[in-house]
Amino acid sequence: MHTPVHISTTARPLTVYAAGPGSLMKSLVTDFQEYSGARVNLFQATTGKVLARLEAEADNPQADVFISASWDLAQELDARDWLQPYESEYAEHVPAHLKTPHYIAQAVSALGIVWNRDSDTPQPNDWQDLASPAFNGLVNMPDPASSGASVDLLLGLKQAMGENAWQLFARLKQNGMEICGANDQALAPVLRGNKAAVFGSVDYVAYAAVEKGAPIKVIFPQSGTVIVPRPMMILKNARQPQLAREFINYLLSDDGQAGAAAAWLMPARSDIITRRPSINDIRLLPQGKLSETSRARSLEKFSDVFFGG
Repeated sequence: MHTPVHISTTARPLTVYAAGPGSLMKSLVTDFQEYSGARVNLFQATTGKVLARLEAEADNPQADVFISASWDLAQELDARDWLQPYESEYAEHVPAHLKTPHYIAQAVSALGIVWNRDSDTPQPNDWQDLASPAFNGLVNMPDPASSGASVDLLLGLKQAMGENAWQLFARLKQNGMEICGANDQALAPVLRGNKAAVFGSVDYVAYAAVEKGAPIKVIFPQSGTVIVPRPMMILKNARQPQLAREFINYLLSDDGQAGAAAAWLMPARSDIITRRPSINDIRLLPQGKLSETSRARSLEKFSDVFFGG
């Protein structure tokens, strides 16, 4: 562990905007305050709400650090020239595809099938299994209009399967799959046993539920899935840039990464041991950078399939 900078107790607090997981970020902020002696103001909300706040404050920036649940958003803010470059001393342990000069992953989640083991259904092993008669009316999916991670899965399936992806979604609709808000809304009925499976659930939330005794299993489909890195970035107009760099370092340190692993996320650093499958254990779908037009068209097509336009 590196030695933290000395922080005056009268110094301006570090302001961090973050998109969940709530309990993890609160814990890491508390630990960082004890470690550094600094004060931290933490604002947590969905990625969309955090972005709206950043844009509303554009003339009088308040945030020093932003931790997003969307890699695409970090790319967008970089293109807007909103970020300042920084290379953490721990960056060498982070794979190349999880870092750039202006942002770096704190941790990574993946999307999978979450299946209730007590449901009277066979264990699914791939996405198309959820379109079988055994799962008629028993599957939920987070709404891509509400969940950035679901958009990533939608696009990954489209890139891998072409037009067959839309045929799969048409079969799922015909089989009674319901589109249910964000991830928690899709998962809750499966935890209660009212539904059998989630198509494209964020994995760390499900692993945490398993730890508490929920009769569910996280399954990464044989044909592949997508990962969702959580990029950290320092805003260009940060008022505490030195402390912001120290905070990024802390989240990438052994202790910070252990906190991510304890929350069932995949640490960004490849040298951290976890209790769950790592990126190298999961078959991945294509996740090339797509234009906003491509994303919008895919969302429109998905809406046509499920809601008739």
